[in-house]
Amino acid sequence: MKKLSNYRLLKVAGVFLIIVTVLICCKKSGEDAETILEGKATFYVDESILPIIEDELAVFQSDYRGRINLVAKPESEVVNALLSDKTAVVILSRSLSVSEKQTLAKRQITPKITPFAVDAVAFITNTKSKDTLLDLQEAVNLMQGKASKIKQLVFENPNSGTVNTMNALAKTDNKTKHDGIYSMHSALEVIDYVAKNPDAVGVVGLNILLEPESQWQELVGSVKVMAVRNVKNAKNDLNHYKPNQSNLALGLYPLRRDLQMLNFQGAAGLGMGFASFIAGERGQRIILKSGLLPVRIPSRNITIRKDINTK
Repeated sequence: MKKLSNYRLLKVAGVFLIIVTVLICCKKSGEDAETILEGKATFYVDESILPIIEDELAVFQSDYRGRINLVAKPESEVVNALLSDKTAVVILSRSLSVSEKQTLAKRQITPKITPFAVDAVAFITNTKSKDTLLDLQEAVNLMQGKASKIKQLVFENPNSGTVNTMNALAKTDNKTKHDGIYSMHSALEVIDYVAKNPDAVGVVGLNILLEPESQWQELVGSVKVMAVRNVKNAKNDLNHYKPNQSNLALGLYPLRRDLQMLNFQGAAGLGMGFASFIAGERGQRIILKSGLLPVRIPSRNITIRKDINTK
C-alpha cells in the first residue's frame, strides 16, 4: 500500500507539473501574441525614408506596447523581401508594379495600402559650385547615355528608389551603367563625395537631407539642394523649383514620391495599428514638422481671446 501511495503521489506531481508547464507556455504565448497595439513584428523599409519612419515609430512605441523592428534596405531588396515572404509589411516610396502585384495576388490576401506622405528625389551639389539650378532634361540625357552638361551623377545605391525613379523618368533600365553615372553604398557616401567634388551632382531622398542623423549634420551642411526645371514644363517656362512642401503640394517639383505602407498580414496586427497611427492626426503632424508633405493637413485649433494682456 505504501508503494502504491508513492506511485499515486508521483503521478499527481507529474500531472501538476504538466499543467504548470502548459499554463506558463500559454501565458508566454499570450504575451507574444500580436494585436494592432501589442506584440512584436518586423517591417522592411526603404532606407532612403528611414528617418521619418523612425520618428513615427518612436512616438508610436512611447504610447503603445507594440514593438516593431525596422529593417532598412534599398528599395529593390525591400520589394524582394515582400515577394519572397520574408515580411508581410513594407514601407516604400512607390506603388508595386503590375508584375509584382500579380506575384502577390497568389497569396489571396487583399493588401491594406496606406499612403501617408509625399517625399521627393533631391539633387545636391557642392556649396562651392556656382551652378544651383538643374535642368532635369540634362539628367535624363545622361541616364540615356546622351551628351549632357552634367559631368557626374551620383546615386546612393544601384538598387535604390532614386535610381528606379530616374530610370522610370528616362524610360531606361541601365542600373547606372552609362559613363558619368556612379553609385555608392549609402546616402552618406553620396553626400560626402559631392562635398569633396564640385563637378558632381548627387541624387538622394529628400527625407535624408531634412532629418540627418546627428553625425551627418555637419556633412549635410556642406552641400546644397538644387532647384530643378521640370522636363514637362512648357519650353518658354524657365522656372526652377526646389523640393519643399509648397512645391510638392502644387505639383511644381517634378520628382515627388508617394510614401505608402503595404500590409499583407491578412489579420489585425501591428501593421494595421502603425498604419492607422501614421495616417492619423498625430502621425500627420510628425510628417508636417519633418518638412515632408502629409497626405492630409492636420487641423489647427485657434483660440480667440477678447482681452489681450499687455503686462
